Amino acid sequence: MTDTAHTPATPDAPSESQSEAARCPYGYDRDRLPSPVPLYGSAYKTDPYPLYRRMREAGPVHRVEFPSGIHAWLVTGYQAAHATLNDPRLGKNHALGNDEWRRLASIMPEPQHSQLQVHLLHQDPPKHTVMRRLVLDAFAPRRVEALRPRLRELADALVDELPAVGGADLVAGFAAHYPFRVLAEVIGLPAELAARFDRDWGKVVQPVGPQDPGRPAYEARLRGLQTYIAEVVARKGADCRTPGWDEGEDLLGRLVAAHDAGELSREELDSIVFQLLVAGQEPVTNQITTMLITLLRHPEQLDALRAGLDEPGRLARAVEELLRHDAAFELTTWRFFAEDSELFGTTVPAGDSVIVSLCAANRDDAQFPEADRLDLDRTPNAHLAFGHGVHYCPGAALARAELQIAIGTLLTRLPGLRPAGAPGDGLDELTWIPAVLARGVNRLPVAYDRRG
Repeated sequence: MTDTAHTPATPDAPSESQSEAARCPYGYDRDRLPSPVPLYGSAYKTDPYPLYRRMREAGPVHRVEFPSGIHAWLVTGYQAAHATLNDPRLGKNHALGNDEWRRLASIMPEPQHSQLQVHLLHQDPPKHTVMRRLVLDAFAPRRVEALRPRLRELADALVDELPAVGGADLVAGFAAHYPFRVLAEVIGLPAELAARFDRDWGKVVQPVGPQDPGRPAYEARLRGLQTYIAEVVARKGADCRTPGWDEGEDLLGRLVAAHDAGELSREELDSIVFQLLVAGQEPVTNQITTMLITLLRHPEQLDALRAGLDEPGRLARAVEELLRHDAAFELTTWRFFAEDSELFGTTVPAGDSVIVSLCAANRDDAQFPEADRLDLDRTPNAHLAFGHGVHYCPGAALARAELQIAIGTLLTRLPGLRPAGAPGDGLDELTWIPAVLARGVNRLPVAYDRRG
């Protein structure tokens, strides 16, 4: 699914006689939401928060439409989102989706769907519990803390490659590479294989509908990534079957060993590797960009944060608030009821998709006072940027460490960090990626005084 699939209609559009103040940025009356609410278009992707506020005010559940034409049920408020994420009636397995959902949903074509989409994100207990247990130790907080010095070395190495003065694109120069370099070390991806990973494959987390003109390119990425995964599995299989192999910090080797022991099917093994390689890096890349954009839009708070980086807990609190304020994982993936069910007073047919807006939940004034205001010292801050419940992100501790180190390193080593161009220019012209579930940009030109 992409924003460019088609130009959205503007249902219930206001008449010419209505004032501009009565209009929503998306082309319809603020006081009357269309049904379904279109979740696409450049205005929506640039700033979805006015729409989310209007939806929260109107109720917790809304019928929405994605670019592919598929309709879904979107949950918006914090309490409703929290309850939905923990609702045992809702399953993640695609087999629960009905024919109408399957006809238009931007799911992978076969055979890749059966071979790469049976990972943790699309499993329910008890299978989900077994698979999750296999990866948790690699991302345990104790291990992440021990890795922090190495993560700082990786961040510094990338900054060392930036121009000494002037400026750079912080996506191409930093954010696009840092999460993958971290991930490769954490999961035990050999250096020669890591060097051959094509970042373009990461765009498979921006799926396109069956009728989208971009579908052939999307399927080509899938085939390339699947071939790469087969090479990774073969290499790690040879490693873990070598006498004296130490599973130590080799997550990929442990997963292959679990397959050899009958704990995982080949499809499940490939799917988990797929999830690690893609979901383990692209969201962090996007989150670095959204955090930097937020700070660049609040230069006084950026300067205050830089000045207070040595204060205990200051950077950690700031990262939590930046996660809350604009999360890169905007919407959750599909959930389904096995039978017609009530969800906060709305009847949802069996097999229809239910999606939680994490970004809308994180801007709910009922949970976060003055939720639209950026407060880098906000506490408590029980945001939902990493989800909640059994599908809470297993890599949350690693992502937090990456984000803290990335932001701290860039603020420390790039004094005078600011948008490229004249003061006040640059940020409004950014093009947000058209991915349905994610927020981020593919380019972030900045200026700075010098590379520290």
